Amino acid sequence: MAILSIRVLPEPILRQKSKRVRVIDGSIQRLISNMIETMHSTGGVGLAAPQLGTPLRVIVIGMPEQEDVVLINPEVVRRSGERLVDEGCLSVPGYIGEIKRAEIVRVKGRDQNWKEVRIKANELLAQVLEHEIDHLNGVLYIDYLESMDKLRKIEPEEVQL
Repeated sequence: MAILSIRVLPEPILRQKSKRVRVIDGSIQRLISNMIETMHSTGGVGLAAPQLGTPLRVIVIGMPEQEDVVLINPEVVRRSGERLVDEGCLSVPGYIGEIKRAEIVRVKGRDQNWKEVRIKANELLAQVLEHEIDHLNGVLYIDYLESMDKLRKIEPEEVQL
């Protein structure tokens, strides 16, 4: 396992739509291990493969006091409700902004063993799922801001997705 560099704006890969994973092999398993290690080393709660320079539809989530979640080819199948949240991103370091996210999301994908997974989430997990799946589509949280003037500078120790 290795800790990899996080890609930051304006790197073009952050704006590209990622490719679906067709088969899980050793390279995908290594990617997942490296993503988990990198996510934990940065203090983030989620990470998408494009943030490490790999344009594949893979995300990892590490919520406090919960087992890490790996999703391959994830997609949001339903959203309900709406709430305002403060959101930041490892690929847009040093800033946070208030955006609208769903109260509840339902997501489907596959785990690292290619088993189908369905997740119904609310609160922070719902937010992280939406945020990381957005990365796979070349979308960043700043795209939801009314204006870039709405970004606020933050201290390095504040949680980022």
